[in-house]
Amino acid sequence: MPFVAIVDDEEPVRKALKRLLCAAGLEAQGYASGADFLDDATKHRPDCVVLDLHMPGMSGLQVLRRLKAMHEPLPIVVITAHDEAASREECLAAGAKAYLRKPLEDRLLLNAISAALAATARARR
Repeated sequence: MPFVAIVDDEEPVRKALKRLLCAAGLEAQGYASGADFLDDATKHRPDCVVLDLHMPGMSGLQVLRRLKAMHEPLPIVVITAHDEAASREECLAAGAKAYLRKPLEDRLLLNAISAALAATARARR
């Protein structure tokens, strides 16, 4: 069962996404900050990350860049309530597989996660 990390500073969002992903047959764990996720990611490496772009402390883009610098090729789906063209371009250039606007459509998010997991599986073959 694929393991998906949910990194979002808003607890209601983390809980709702965890319920959705578990109902879809995925294992999910929520993290309240980028730093919390990065601290745990080496011990519990996820198969995919759903990452909020705007968080206090370390932003989603900073997390993306940190993972890239650590050579951690994780499929990442960025989510944001503030869809800006420049942010979208930066996230995709930093390696995000998808960039979705909140409020999220369940099917769109699940499709983005499936596509990210499939692309990673193909790349490992």
